[in-house]
Amino acid sequence: MNPEITPPESIGDLMRGILTDLHTLIREEIALARVEIREQLTRARAAAMSFGIAVGALLFGATFLMIAIAMGVADLLNWPLWAGFLTVAAFLALIGVVTLSSARKQLRAIRAVPEETVHTLKENSEWITKRLSSEPR
Repeated sequence: MNPEITPPESIGDLMRGILTDLHTLIREEIALARVEIREQLTRARAAAMSFGIAVGALLFGATFLMIAIAMGVADLLNWPLWAGFLTVAAFLALIGVVTLSSARKQLRAIRAVPEETVHTLKENSEWITKRLSSEPR
């Protein structure tokens, strides 16, 4: 027998080879998915840290801005310092109350159950019931 020519493989050998290749392919795809997920988590972690630092900086900036506005109001109107802070605090409280009221109205308008989907599911259920009951047995 010529060593260069290999005998034809049986169907069982071919199936085993295909299953082995498929198993290897699936394992490699899972490994690739894990690597990609890790990369995305690393990026998300970095973005979250940047976001947290930005929020902290903005909060400090807004706080110092409010202090400056309160002191500026008191100085501009020749009021005591506490009156400037009281004015700014009252203004911020008013904004908070208006925003809270608006948010509550928006929250009341939200429906927990998707009405269109429920309606469509009922229609589909009725259609299936009709099809099953009208088929000859």
